[in-house]
Amino acid sequence: MTQTHKKTVLAISGSTRQNSTNYSLIKAIAELSAGNFNVIIFEGLSDLPHFNPDNKNENVPKQITDFRELINDADGVIICTPEYAHGVPGTLKNAIDWTVSTCEFSQKPTVLITASTDGQYGHKSLLETLRVIETKNIEQLQLLIPFAKTKINNDNKITDDKTLTDIKKLIETFSSTMNEITENVY
Repeated sequence: MTQTHKKTVLAISGSTRQNSTNYSLIKAIAELSAGNFNVIIFEGLSDLPHFNPDNKNENVPKQITDFRELINDADGVIICTPEYAHGVPGTLKNAIDWTVSTCEFSQKPTVLITASTDGQYGHKSLLETLRVIETKNIEQLQLLIPFAKTKINNDNKITDDKTLTDIKKLIETFSSTMNEITENVY
């Protein structure tokens, strides 16, 4: 008989605002998936130094080694992000850039949710980045939520029925993807 354990999920908000819609969405997802996941919300996005490829592994700042370790230790990652000026928020892209050469995201089940006013341009750009760094099952683990402020409230509740249904399906697919990996390891 296979024993299942609660998965650990690292959640990253692409917004550095503490009360952002994306932060509220992460909290809503944590509540919805509490039976399956332990969600750790990464709070240090704006504290990460600027990416510099000249920093060899022995010179990597501690904030970066800690961030990489959080990704490595997680069974999966959820990224909820707004779109800024039709692009990916700089602090989020910076964080991901620090992982390219060390491959923390490679074959890591990763959810991408872009929750913004429009979001399509930033979503497309970040989706391509996540494909290049080989996140696991990214085609099925992505969702674009346009006009997000009208669908998620400040009490961390998803108020739009279609969005709630889409999020629940996404959580289900995410859970299945993580379980697949666990089954293949054991």
